[in-house]
Amino acid sequence: QPPRCGSRCIQRTSWTRRRLEMPRHNNIIPNVHCHKDWQSRVKTWFNQPARKKRRRDARAAKAKAISPRPVKGMLRPIVHGSTIRYNMKTKLGRGFTLDELKAAGISAKLAPTIGIAVDHRRTNKSEESLKLNVDRLLEYKSKLVIFPRRSSKPKKGDSPVEELKKVVQMSGEVMPIKG
Repeated sequence: QPPRCGSRCIQRTSWTRRRLEMPRHNNIIPNVHCHKDWQSRVKTWFNQPARKKRRRDARAAKAKAISPRPVKGMLRPIVHGSTIRYNMKTKLGRGFTLDELKAAGISAKLAPTIGIAVDHRRTNKSEESLKLNVDRLLEYKSKLVIFPRRSSKPKKGDSPVEELKKVVQMSGEVMPIKG
């Protein structure tokens, strides 16, 4: 019986019997594996809609759990790209430097608890970037609403009760780059 898949074998018919011959000249030797179970190795994507729904539900549950904190995470500094090609462009960095936090009057230990990212390895190379990020921190600090740990005993830095009642959760990025 000749193989059914597309092999390079040449089928020859003689008067007496059918037989397989090797291909002539300098061709490849036919070595076809016709019995691989390829159907079990096919990758399907039928779970895509269910996975999409699961991710969406997980995002909604996370937003509800951390409410009224921002969904997109912490406040990040504005930094420049590191190479000649990208150093004219600005982007959001990993975290504020310790100098920026000090100039804004925020301690490095308090910053993560009020939604400000800190990067202790980053340094300021220019006064302009330092001033830009300090202004960013001061603007964030002016808009910040701090909930008391216990509503019965508010502390000195906590926001007043009237402000707490009209707070809504932010869905987008915290203070995105303008322009």
